[in-house]
Amino acid sequence: MTGDDAPSRPVKRPPKKVLLRLDPAVHEAVAKWAADDLRSINGQLEYALRLALKQAGREPR
Repeated sequence: MTGDDAPSRPVKRPPKKVLLRLDPAVHEAVAKWAADDLRSINGQLEYALRLALKQAGREPR
């Protein structure tokens, strides 16, 4: 197969960086939740945001 015959794959865009200020108690709760789910805090926050977006009917494409 040449490069022209290769199946097309979606282009992965680099993640956006966001500065987020959290109440220390919220950070602690998210950190525990992340540890329980074997995720990083960043991964857990993205997971929670995706759940909220889905619930609101605003899932990303």
